[in-house]
Amino acid sequence: MDIKKFIVLGADHAGYEIKEFIKEQLTNLGYALEDIGTDSTKNVDYPDFAEKLGLRVAKNPAKKGILTCGTGIGASIAANKIPGIKAALVHDEKEAILSIEHNNANVLVLGGRPFDKKKVKKILLAWLNAKFQGGRHTRRINKIEKIEKKYSHEII
Repeated sequence: MDIKKFIVLGADHAGYEIKEFIKEQLTNLGYALEDIGTDSTKNVDYPDFAEKLGLRVAKNPAKKGILTCGTGIGASIAANKIPGIKAALVHDEKEAILSIEHNNANVLVLGGRPFDKKKVKKILLAWLNAKFQGGRHTRRINKIEKIEKKYSHEII
C-alpha cells in the first residue's frame, strides 16, 4: 500500500455526516482509510477522536488525517495538542492549498454543520493535491516545532 494514499478519518457526532461523505470521496479516489469513529450521530466528545487520530498520524509522519466536528474549532484545538500534529481548520479551497503549501498540515479539519457537498469536495481535492513549497516555509515550520518541543513535557 502507498502510505501517501493512507488517511485516518475521525469525527464527533456533529461531524459524522461530513466524515461519511469524505470517506466515500476518498474511497472513490483510491485512498486506503482508517476510520476511527464515531459511527453515528449519537452525542460524543470531539477531544476523544482528535486525540486518537492525532496519535495515529503523529506516530507515522507519512500518514495524514481528516477530522470533523460541528465547527471544526474544537477538533483542531484538541488535535494540535499532540506533538507533531499540524491540524488546519479550513473553510475554502485557498486555505486548503495554503495549509499544505505554507504549513505542511498533516491534518485537515472541517466543520460539519452545515456542510455543502460541492464545497467540501473542492476543499478535499485542493488539500490532497497541494504540495509543500519548502523554502522560507521550512524555516517557519522549524520554529513552530522548536516551540512545540520547548513546551512539551512528553514527546511521542
